[in-house]
Amino acid sequence: MSAEAADREAATSSRPCTPPQTSWFEFLLEEALLEQHLQKPSPDPPPVQLIVQFLEQASKPSVNEQNQVQPPPDNKRNRILKLLALKVAAHLKWDLDVLEKSLSVPVLNMLLNELLCISKVPPGTKHVDVDLSSLPPTTAMAILLYNRWAIRTIVQSSFPVKQVKPGPPQLNVMNQMQQEKELTENILKVLKEQAADSILVLEGALKLNKDLYVHTIRTLDLLAMEPGMVNGETESSTAGLKISAEEIQCQVCYDLGAIYFQQGSTNAAVHENAKEKFFKTKELIAKNGSSSLHFTIDEERLAGYCQACGVLTSSSDDASQQATPYSQIHSCMKSGNYQDLVKIFLEDNLTLSLPVQFRQSVLRELFQKAQQGNDALDEVCFKVCVCNTVCDVLQGRTIDIQFCQLFLKPSKEKIDFLLEVCSRSINLENASEALKRKMAAFLKNLCLGLEDLQLVFMISSHELFIKLLKDDERKLLIDQMRKRSPRINLCTKPVTSFYDIPASASVNIGQLEHQLILSVDPWRIRQILIELHGMTSERQFWTISNKWEVPNVYGNVILGIKDNLTRDLVYILMAKGLHCCAIKDFVHAKQLFAACLELVTEFSPKLRQVMLNEMLLLDIYTHEAGAGVSGERPPSDLISRVRGYLEMRVPDIPLRQVIAEECVAFLLNWRENEYLTMQVPLPLVQTNPYVKLGQLLAATCKELPGPKESRRTAKDLWEVVVQICSVSNQHKRGNDGRVSLIKHRESTLGIMYRSELLSFIKKLREPLVLTTILSLFVKLHNVREDIVNDIAAEHISIWPSSIPNLQSVDFEAVAVTVKELVSYALTINANNHFWLIIQADIYFATNQYSAALHYYLQAGAVCSDFFNKMVPPDVYTDQVIKRMIKCCSLLNCHTQVAILCQFLREVDYKTAFKALQEQSSHDAMDSYYEYIWDVTILEYLTYLHHKRGETDKRQIAIKAIGQTELNASNPEEVLQLAAQRRKKKFLQAMAKLYF
Repeated sequence: MSAEAADREAATSSRPCTPPQTSWFEFLLEEALLEQHLQKPSPDPPPVQLIVQFLEQASKPSVNEQNQVQPPPDNKRNRILKLLALKVAAHLKWDLDVLEKSLSVPVLNMLLNELLCISKVPPGTKHVDVDLSSLPPTTAMAILLYNRWAIRTIVQSSFPVKQVKPGPPQLNVMNQMQQEKELTENILKVLKEQAADSILVLEGALKLNKDLYVHTIRTLDLLAMEPGMVNGETESSTAGLKISAEEIQCQVCYDLGAIYFQQGSTNAAVHENAKEKFFKTKELIAKNGSSSLHFTIDEERLAGYCQACGVLTSSSDDASQQATPYSQIHSCMKSGNYQDLVKIFLEDNLTLSLPVQFRQSVLRELFQKAQQGNDALDEVCFKVCVCNTVCDVLQGRTIDIQFCQLFLKPSKEKIDFLLEVCSRSINLENASEALKRKMAAFLKNLCLGLEDLQLVFMISSHELFIKLLKDDERKLLIDQMRKRSPRINLCTKPVTSFYDIPASASVNIGQLEHQLILSVDPWRIRQILIELHGMTSERQFWTISNKWEVPNVYGNVILGIKDNLTRDLVYILMAKGLHCCAIKDFVHAKQLFAACLELVTEFSPKLRQVMLNEMLLLDIYTHEAGAGVSGERPPSDLISRVRGYLEMRVPDIPLRQVIAEECVAFLLNWRENEYLTMQVPLPLVQTNPYVKLGQLLAATCKELPGPKESRRTAKDLWEVVVQICSVSNQHKRGNDGRVSLIKHRESTLGIMYRSELLSFIKKLREPLVLTTILSLFVKLHNVREDIVNDIAAEHISIWPSSIPNLQSVDFEAVAVTVKELVSYALTINANNHFWLIIQADIYFATNQYSAALHYYLQAGAVCSDFFNKMVPPDVYTDQVIKRMIKCCSLLNCHTQVAILCQFLREVDYKTAFKALQEQSSHDAMDSYYEYIWDVTILEYLTYLHHKRGETDKRQIAIKAIGQTELNASNPEEVLQLAAQRRKKKFLQAMAKLYF
């Protein structure tokens, strides 16, 4: 910048803003000086900040004689100030790039609105309704400028903005910044609402095939003259600065492309429009050149837009589609051509053109697809991860944890691919020594991390490994591997190298034992045991694994077998079968049990019956985990076998208690109540506690719909459970001579221990049976004398109301049992509203009010389609509503208390009024007034706010009262409908708060 120009700039930028008291002589003098400056041939434009100064002065509000603030007056001074601001913008040729960089959104919005005003655009007229071709050129150009700016501002607002580090806090500055931020947000909101209209205006501009003109300083002066002095020059087609039609189309296409691209994030089809506009812009720039005086386009950003559109949209032009690796990868991901995807990553390991972040994002997307159930992608994920890992190694980055996880179980195929990637990722002839050392270190560490020596040999014998590591390094690595792995893996064919050493007998036995532990094939287990017994007769091979566990009742019989080979085989087959059953590998369990059954049938009827019993239990597990999950009834043959087991009377057969337990639970779950009640043999009931418990449960469930007189079995079941939950008291004399009372938690007074009863109940899935036993325990919990809050349950009235010996019951254990049973029941059916109410009552009784409200609301939601229907009155009883009121009160949500008081059969005005008097509430307070339908409560609210001087809240209450549907003269149906609608909205709001 020349000295003279610098002086002019400093003089102009330092001129003071025109104060209101400035004389008109001084004011017009400043205007003349500015015009003189603008007309001088200077390379430097005037400071854009002049626009801000002029518009701020013109928009200052005035104060009248009564000290009341008035809008800015439309007088000559303000019009001249606005005209000066327009002249500065005209001097800059209305370059939006320059204006947007220097002016805030509110200032630029004011400037362009003044341009519209001075260009004779009628205020309030929608631009989309105006025919641009019929307007004067300068008017049409003003509309285009405004709508282009609107679109550009919307696009710019979607970009992340780096926060400027604030300086020392100053109150006036912070207030000014906050006001400007709010004003900008309001303008953006309006612009976004009008975005569709702005797009239509710009699309219409593309159809104009004529040049337009933009205002200059001269045309602005002509417009400012008195009417009648213009002679129509500004209305002609030659007034102002000429902008060619192609220049207009180029800029409009670019702006439309940007807004379409931004909208494509929510509507992928719009990307096609963006692509069309950007490529059209590119053509126009190539045709006219980028050195135009009237528009500037960031060609680097345009190129990025074009590339992104090429990736995001399909193209019939194969050459353009396959131009970049990005588009190729996108195409492969879209079409599922993962083989080519891996090939692209493999080729890029040499060129390293893809950023590491992009590589990782593609891998993350593949992992997400694989986790959604596409198992075929597991191999693709591994291959892409290997390519990324080798790329990281070559660039000196740390290895990703994903590679370590995928390589936990290495295989020959994985090692082969890894070596292929390493070989194709480095050109040994041209690679630097540093690059070679990185690759060598990676392969060496990989060998040290592998346990299988054959896989280590695959790497160490590879051509790349031999070229990268020296002889001394390879020998050192081999020595390290030998020291670390003294035993040789003979389960597969040994590799013919330095591992080709004759194996001793002890090594062979160890390897066979290892195979015996891992195998689940009955025939292979038999073959291995034959080989082992042929090598040595001194070992008991059923003891080689501490994981092989057989119940003691079976172990004594099996270990009594005299033949060592047969004993080992039977024990191992049964132990492996039980283990497979425990891990739900029912297929292998059945194969192992079938082989064991076939073996013992030849010599032991006792063990044969044992295996039949275990296979019955296996079939029960298989059905319950398979077809039973979907509600399909078991085959009649299985039910007959279950009954047969319960009625079995073979002497001296070792029995596991769990089989009887599962059989009774199986019959209860499939509603075989008739058999358990009427047909089960009496001796079986007397000798098997689970059968007795099952019979009482089945009989009680059968009688539930009947009259109250037929509840003898319910009383019998009650007595059995009370006895189980009773504690046996013993007296012990201490050293001091005093007698102390000892309580035994697990009583032997009942037919089983409480833990056994709980374990049995957790095998039940039939809702009616679960509800029955749950209501029994709830009633037992409520019987205690010191209980404060009862728990409600379905069918609770069928149980006795008292216990003769109350002190004998362990109520702490009962409370724990109730909690465990409810939690288990909700895992079976989380939408049973009666169980949810029980859970809520438990939380209420233990002072966990927020959790209690959660379950009270959930109970109402599941039986009313999320409160879209009326909650049944047997769910939201008065007791439940009162507990919800207490929860809200103790959580300091007093407005919610007042609203819930309306839900009672008789509105509790006393509680509601007392709650509303609380001035400190943790809920939304007046925001809840719209949910109140009781006019008395609303009137009290109005009085209360009036008394406190809370005008705003009083108005909200008055507005709620004034709704016509709450008029007391309305029919009862209308009033009930109004109440029901408010109940629904309030409960839905509460659910969103507590869920």
